[in-house]
Amino acid sequence: MTTSADSSSSSVPDLHGHANQFALLGQRRFAPFFWTQFAGAANDNLFKFAFTVMVTYQLQISWMPPAMAGLAIGALFILPFLLFSATAGQLTDKYDKTKMIRFVKNLEIAIMLVAAWGFFRADAAVLLGCVFLMGLHSTLFGPVKFAYLPQVLDSRELTGGNGMVEMGTFVAILLGQVAGGLLVALPQVGHATVAVACVLLALAGRGVAQAIPPAPATDPGLTINWNPVSETWRNLRLAHGNLVVFRSLLGISWMWFFGAVFLSQFPSFAKEVLHGNEQVASLLLVVFSVGIGIGSLLCETLSRRQVEIGLVPLGAIGMSVFAIDLYFASRALPALGDMGLGSFVRQPAHWRVMADLGLLSLFAGLYSVPMYALIQLRSQPTHRARIIAANNILNALFMIGSSIIAGALLKAGFTIPQIFLFTGIANAVVAFYIFMLVPEYLLRFVAWVLSRFVYRFDVKGDEHIPAEGAAVLVCNHVSFIDAVLLMAASPRPIRFIMDHRIFRVPVLGWLFKLAKAIPIAPQKEDPAAYEEAFAQAVQVLREGDLLAIFPEGAITRDGSLQPFKGGVMKILESARAEGIEVPVIPMALTNLWGSYFSRIEVREGQNVAMVRPFRRGFFSRVGLNVGDAMAQADVQPEALQRRVSGLLSA
Repeated sequence: MTTSADSSSSSVPDLHGHANQFALLGQRRFAPFFWTQFAGAANDNLFKFAFTVMVTYQLQISWMPPAMAGLAIGALFILPFLLFSATAGQLTDKYDKTKMIRFVKNLEIAIMLVAAWGFFRADAAVLLGCVFLMGLHSTLFGPVKFAYLPQVLDSRELTGGNGMVEMGTFVAILLGQVAGGLLVALPQVGHATVAVACVLLALAGRGVAQAIPPAPATDPGLTINWNPVSETWRNLRLAHGNLVVFRSLLGISWMWFFGAVFLSQFPSFAKEVLHGNEQVASLLLVVFSVGIGIGSLLCETLSRRQVEIGLVPLGAIGMSVFAIDLYFASRALPALGDMGLGSFVRQPAHWRVMADLGLLSLFAGLYSVPMYALIQLRSQPTHRARIIAANNILNALFMIGSSIIAGALLKAGFTIPQIFLFTGIANAVVAFYIFMLVPEYLLRFVAWVLSRFVYRFDVKGDEHIPAEGAAVLVCNHVSFIDAVLLMAASPRPIRFIMDHRIFRVPVLGWLFKLAKAIPIAPQKEDPAAYEEAFAQAVQVLREGDLLAIFPEGAITRDGSLQPFKGGVMKILESARAEGIEVPVIPMALTNLWGSYFSRIEVREGQNVAMVRPFRRGFFSRVGLNVGDAMAQADVQPEALQRRVSGLLSA
């Protein structure tokens, strides 16, 4: 993705102009938006949690028992996402996003004035109406939030920017819910204090929104379809047009299903299972929010500032492990009466509960941020907000389903820890299913693990790998895992042309089949397979994707660079015959010779690989040097070999 096509009036600075994601807070293109989002999330949650605590601990309402209050309020809040997301997505694509943000913040002020009246009167019916209206406010803001970021951030800033927004959101959730729980519990003045705080936060959000720079419409000629049913269906079909994006939407929606189970049950979990008061419920939210904030911030560090979806399987594993352990940690806890915060913290058994919650949420941050960044990166700019709207629709469906299923399990006699156990097991099943549907996630996870925990992988010149459009990547061939390391270096999927014999290697062969690598056999051995490989290679370029080839034709047996064969020329000539001109990117893998996966061992006079595990120990240093693109017309095997040879010594 480039920012020139869809950037705002504020220019995007050089990628290396700031050291990390926190520097974005000093830039006008990001900081006012961040604080607007922060104030809105804090206000949403101050209001909702104060209301939830009120009906759980303070009011006796026959038609809304305490155990169901969190579920009912959560379901009512997300209902507008289901009803109005399609319209919100259209409005965001059609109009300037900054104007949309300011309109939404004006609406928030009006809603909070009504909510203040409801708190003064302790009127649950009025406050339920405001829950629905705040859901509408968030529905309108959702597409703006996620469509604004890729319009003003470079593709390599998306992970850091999304991580900051996710961190800020959950810190705001933390502060809002803690403040809501503490303020509503104040004797005599609790309800009035919450009312004033909600109005002041709405005003603060509107004030900072005034500083957001213009973000022009991406599809100003769009005709709004006001029918939410037909437009919802159209948005879902639009999202389904890109299967990787659509299945990523399903993955995010599942994360919200998962998170909604925990967030909606915290007040009841604190009261009925942990035997704590309102302060204990607030502590659980502190731990959960801090965990997801840390996980979100870690994404940029762990991803080398690219959209690294290999973190998603790691996040899914952690979510399941700690959700299941939370069930075991919360069984048979000592019932010591209505504990306050100090008494609760002094019990050693409760530290395991808090550790599980913190780690569960940390891994949820690792799971969600790369998925959001992937959707932003691969969605068409003119339709991006509508894709986000489709995401919000699916999120709403999954969260409503979460409320219904959790409520049904509670009515059937299941305990809250048992519901957490069920959710953790279901997460493992769903995650496995998604990763089989979209093997790119699993492949990137393997590449991420290999490049960080088996080797210390240093990439130089990765900015030369095109962010969009077709290209041919040409690299030396040193080991059986060269392709995996190239995957780790590229933010985009790569299709490889590989010797058909490598597909027989256990595990690696399965991975390369998942990656849809193109097998090639010698022309004399199998002419049909030879021609089919080149036809598939041209098809990859025709579709605008990255194609990688190892022109030596085989893995080196002595560590030296072998002569380049003419296969790359055949691909380029076939592409040119169809009017396709693509750049050729020379690359060189360094320090892999001598590793476990290289053919350094000699057995019965043959050079073989994978004989002595960890023959160079853990974390041996390897690298990839990426050179400037070569024009297709300048490529010849000898010239290309010289460029790769030069990169080997760079």
